[in-house]
Amino acid sequence: MQDFDRLLEIMARLRAPGGCPWDREQDHRSIRKYVIEEAYEVAEAIDHGDPAELCTELGDLLLQVVFHAQMASEHGAFDAADVCRAICDKMERRHPHVFGEVLVSGSGEVLRNWERIKAHERGPGASAIDGVPRALPSLQRAERVSEKAARVGFDWPDREAVLAKVDEERAEVADALASGDAAAIEHEIGDLLLAVANLARKSDVEPEAALSAAVDRFERRFRHAESGARGSGTDLGALDAAALDRLWQSAKAATRDEAPEGRGAARPGARRSRPPER
Repeated sequence: MQDFDRLLEIMARLRAPGGCPWDREQDHRSIRKYVIEEAYEVAEAIDHGDPAELCTELGDLLLQVVFHAQMASEHGAFDAADVCRAICDKMERRHPHVFGEVLVSGSGEVLRNWERIKAHERGPGASAIDGVPRALPSLQRAERVSEKAARVGFDWPDREAVLAKVDEERAEVADALASGDAAAIEHEIGDLLLAVANLARKSDVEPEAALSAAVDRFERRFRHAESGARGSGTDLGALDAAALDRLWQSAKAATRDEAPEGRGAARPGARRSRPPER
C-alpha cells in the first residue's frame, strides 16, 4: 500500500497552501465531468485490449477517487480510508456465500441474493429499479433499468415477444410521422428505442456497444465512399441516389472484413460478463 499512501500524500500536498493553484480551486462539482471522462477512457482502453493503456487509465480514474476523498476530508465529511472501509464492508455483506454461511447454486442465485440484500439495505418503499444513474448514456440506462425490472419478474417471456413489441412501436412511429405531431414523433421514437434496447438485452447484446460498433462501421464505410467520390472527381452531394447506392455497396464490400481500430479480437456488441451493480 506504499504507493497508494504516496498518492494520498501527493493529492494532500496539491490541495494544501502553497500547492497547485488549479487543484486548490476545485470542488466536487467542478471535477465531476472528469470522473465520467476517465471512466470512458478506461472503457476505451479495455476495448483496445492494451494492458499498459488500461493500467494508465485506471490510475487516472483512481486519481479522481482520491481527489474527491481529499476534498471531503478537508470538510470533515469522509476520507480515503472511509471510502475503502465502506466498499470493503459492502462487498463482505453482499457476498454471504463467500464471507458467510450461505450456499448458492450458481451465479444466477448470487444475483438474486444480491438484489435481496440491496433491497433490505434500502429499506421499505424502495423500488427494484433504484440505483441506475440518470447520467448514464440513455441506451445503457434503458438496458440497466429493464434488467433490474426483469430480475423481479417484470419482463417479456422471450425474445420473440420483444421483437413483436419492436414491430408494434415501429408502426406507432409511422403513425406519428404521418400525423406530423413533433411531440408524438419524439415520444414514439423514444418508445421504439426502448424496445430495441430490450431486444438487445434479451439477445445477450449490450445495446450501447452494439450501437457504437454500428457507428464505427458507418464511419469506415462513409469515409470509403467519400474517398471513392473524390477519386472520380465528384462530390458526394452531387451524386444521385443510384450512384450513392453503388458507392455505398462498394464501401460495404471493401470494409466488410475490417475490425474497428484498436478493438483487438473482441466481437463488437458482444456482452461481457458484468459483476452485480455496486
